[in-house]
Amino acid sequence: MTDITLNVNGEVKTASVPPETTLLKMLREDLNFTGAKIGCDVGDCGACTVLVDGLAVNACLMLAAQANGKEVLTIEGLSTLDKYHPIQKAFEDVAALQCGFCGPGMIMATKALIDQEQELTRDQIKDALSGNLCRCTGYTKIIDGVIDAYEKITGRKVPARNPRAA
Repeated sequence: MTDITLNVNGEVKTASVPPETTLLKMLREDLNFTGAKIGCDVGDCGACTVLVDGLAVNACLMLAAQANGKEVLTIEGLSTLDKYHPIQKAFEDVAALQCGFCGPGMIMATKALIDQEQELTRDQIKDALSGNLCRCTGYTKIIDGVIDAYEKITGRKVPARNPRAA
């Protein structure tokens, strides 16, 4: 067994897990943070996206031991029951999600993108979300949610879509 200590959503958490345990399994089974979903379990769908030291990672691909001593932010750490994070609110406002299974991963990938504090274009948003799959939507409303959140959080505008580029 390997002793792992993480700062998850601002709280120090410790678990003793087998060395082959993924961060996703540890978060869900040992620490009871079930917001990151088990989708493909091979890094293709992004349903398990969490932030590790501010970077979006597929928790199904990272060993828990690789996250030892690091800051981990899950969807549960973004808000309280009384107040949504602005990204969650933006997704809700534009009806970005349908079934919600991809939602936590999409929202965490969006947070990592917005936290980079750079000017964004639609193409950069699409690239940043390319590792997150959604089986319910056509992504248009998800991108609208990212744009809405980005503009509200940063006060910057995302350039309008070029009709010739479509």
